Amino acid sequence: MDEKVKASWERALHPETLKTNIITASIFSMAFEMLKSSIIEKIEGFFTNGFDENGMIVSPEYKEKVLSLNRSPLYASLKWLQDMHAIDDKDLERFEHIKKCRNTLAHEMLTFASSGVDFDVAEAFEEMVGLLRKIEIWWFENLEMAIDPDAYPEDLDLEQVIPGPVWSLQMLIDVALGPEEEARKYYDHFVANAEKT
Repeated sequence: MDEKVKASWERALHPETLKTNIITASIFSMAFEMLKSSIIEKIEGFFTNGFDENGMIVSPEYKEKVLSLNRSPLYASLKWLQDMHAIDDKDLERFEHIKKCRNTLAHEMLTFASSGVDFDVAEAFEEMVGLLRKIEIWWFENLEMAIDPDAYPEDLDLEQVIPGPVWSLQMLIDVALGPEEEARKYYDHFVANAEKT
């Protein structure tokens, strides 16, 4: 048997490798959906004028100022964030790279499981977490802190702020893909403190 073919089958059939690859692809897809939600839903929420029996009442300004920027709500939202100086051209390139990685993992899972991919998955995860963090920090600084500046210390170091979606994503990555000890920390902490709430 050809060595390349043999190595590919060994990789695909090895139980631990296969499980890890499937979990990695699944977490990556879920993380990408979290990033998309953060991009679209925060802006939509910003243009919301309350709620009724059908849910959010989105201001007509949302259509005018955001959705008019592109036929895709995702790309319209990215353009709006760029216009607000929350992200830049480099971030848009980063998003396209992350999207390409996600599509590869989602649509070519068997290839990933058997012979790998032409990008570093851990690096792509870091890029995604970094972009999500940048967008979340922009909202925190320009909305939450701007609305109630007295609620935050003057010397607040934004590098030390961990937005909820970023923490959630990092926790998922640590639990699903990290070493056993790291995953146990979250579980043990939860179990130890569950009764206190």
